[in-house]
Amino acid sequence: MALPFGSLLLFLLLWQLLAASGTWSETLVPPPAKVWSAFIDVSTTHDGVRGYNGTTLIEHLGISLRRIALGAGIGIALGVLFGLVMGTVGWVRSLFEPWITFLRTLPPLAYFSLLIIWLGINEEPKITLLAVAAFPPVAVSTTTAVTAVSQSLIEAARALGGSRWDVVKDVIVPSALPETLTGIRLAVGVAYSSLVAAELVNGLPGIGGMVKDAANYNNTPVVLVGIIAIGISGLVIDGLLLRLERAVVPWRGHV
Repeated sequence: MALPFGSLLLFLLLWQLLAASGTWSETLVPPPAKVWSAFIDVSTTHDGVRGYNGTTLIEHLGISLRRIALGAGIGIALGVLFGLVMGTVGWVRSLFEPWITFLRTLPPLAYFSLLIIWLGINEEPKITLLAVAAFPPVAVSTTTAVTAVSQSLIEAARALGGSRWDVVKDVIVPSALPETLTGIRLAVGVAYSSLVAAELVNGLPGIGGMVKDAANYNNTPVVLVGIIAIGISGLVIDGLLLRLERAVVPWRGHV
């Protein structure tokens, strides 16, 4: 605990020294105190103004997290389903794997404009973008995990009278679960990295929309507050997913 806290203090000290050196203007590198003041401003009501654009920081963050939960949730569910099917049915894997690889290599901004043309500027393109971003990592990791399941285990289950569904439920899914959960963690991280892109258009309220709007006015302190909020919330959610992984597959790393 002391080492991370010490590194944080060192980072803040270097940041303060850099801001005080005058190498760059405060517009480019605002001092930590100014960013803290911006954090207080966007988190409370000040001078009759509530938060940023009438919405507090926690509300911006909550709206974005709801979008991520819905979009990434859809992408993860479809990714697990496709991964199981592709891992167990060879011709399905041959048919869809190149398309998933193609989708995985595309940056979100490459197809977000197309989603806006198709779906408008409301919630639909944002949710779809996050779902599309989260889908490939889960599909690829689940497919890889399913194809790596020991054939001797599958044959033993069949020899004991297990149906195809029994083999999938009792052998394949438990064996593939550790890698699938890793894929889910990666998918949530990709969804987070796509958040600002998803909120480029009509993103207010929303933490990514707040960052984009503040950047339009060179309001660097608010931009940094938004980035820090996204990063900290991402760390918290990744930590929760890691704890879930340890609870669901406690044998990982011990066998």
